[in-house]
Amino acid sequence: MGMTNIRIIRDQLLRGRKTVAVAESVTAGLLQFRLAGAEDAAQFFQGGITAYNLGQKYRHLRVEPIHAQSCNCVDEQVAIEMAKNVCRLFCSQWGLSITGYATPVPESDNRLYAWYAITQGDELLLSQQLHATSATPSAVQEWYAEMALSAFANILTYGH
Repeated sequence: MGMTNIRIIRDQLLRGRKTVAVAESVTAGLLQFRLAGAEDAAQFFQGGITAYNLGQKYRHLRVEPIHAQSCNCVDEQVAIEMAKNVCRLFCSQWGLSITGYATPVPESDNRLYAWYAITQGDELLLSQQLHATSATPSAVQEWYAEMALSAFANILTYGH
């Protein structure tokens, strides 16, 4: 299933001569890994950044620091800011971002959830919260990555 989404993303971006960049935290580079593994990745994948803490998200992705601190960098606004600003950082037309929790922590009330966002430049096309069931952290990360890539493939295929 995962390779199908990557193939769709690749084909749609190449056909439209567009590029994507990603900003992630909870998925720890999985989005970058999947996109970079596609055939002709250098023709549509500009790159990505994994930023785990507020300092790095502010410095590189220009998330609003007071708001980000109030939610431990995990909410819809932070995901949207990450997606919009990764487009600027990498000069891409599309941005895909995700931030969340793959392990239960007090800051999340021990819940596993993430927010992802998809932008076309400054235009938000989709932001959504994902809720995971208890599983290994790596399984949760894989599921988050798959859901975000699937949503991106659907937007590229069917529009918004």
